[in-house]
Amino acid sequence: MEDVYLAPAILATPHCCSERIAELQALTGLDVIEQDAPKYVREQRLVLWQSPEGLALQQTGKKAPGPVIVDFVGGAVGHRRKYGGGKSQSIVKAVGIADASRPLSVLDATAGLGRDAFVLATMGSTVTMVERSPIVRALLADGLQRAASDEDAGSIVARMNLLSGHAPELMQGMIGEGRKFDVVYLDPMFPHRDKAAAVKKEMVLFQTLLGPDLDADDLLSPALALAEHRVVVKRPKRAPDLAEQEPGYRLEGKSGRFDIYPLKRF
Repeated sequence: MEDVYLAPAILATPHCCSERIAELQALTGLDVIEQDAPKYVREQRLVLWQSPEGLALQQTGKKAPGPVIVDFVGGAVGHRRKYGGGKSQSIVKAVGIADASRPLSVLDATAGLGRDAFVLATMGSTVTMVERSPIVRALLADGLQRAASDEDAGSIVARMNLLSGHAPELMQGMIGEGRKFDVVYLDPMFPHRDKAAAVKKEMVLFQTLLGPDLDADDLLSPALALAEHRVVVKRPKRAPDLAEQEPGYRLEGKSGRFDIYPLKRF
């Protein structure tokens, strides 16, 4: 059976103001439906709605899993900020923060929900993020806005800048402008075919919403041109090399790996 990627609708609940609904429609171009809550929706598999906790993407129906919300203050991300291991974290090692004597400038060209970018910003890096999906970008922007007023997270998200657009095209424009980043970080969507519980609900929703990054291979060449010191590619453990280009070395984990393309020492 073929994969089907569905666009959600914006859910206008009685508690959401019309101005916010209009703003979301302008950002995403989605249709609007009205209902009391996602569990009562029948005609859509996915809805984007302003929940009490923040902007949420959620499957519908009575037995659907909970919403996906970008939260840099509490939850798993907040816990990782406080107790996540600092420079011992795999992504921190891969990017080279421990090897650098100064804060790094990082381009995260596949930002998603911004969790990896937040880890890097927590370690002092300035992170420019690119996200191609208007829906995911709206979720991320909402999370950044809420975190900005938090006493602890506010100074971290101040180092995170979100751009809109298609990464390969934006990166080519940056090359034309002569821009450089210490590190370019890539984490393109890769199709997960297994049914294991380890495949998080966010990944299931993203694959339903977006599908895999079919042009992921187009990211590596401009990334190498923009990076001053290295390009880091996050991949599932058994995924092929991006653009069939073997990295200089890898950092292996239980279910994934970081492919590092070194260019110049820090």
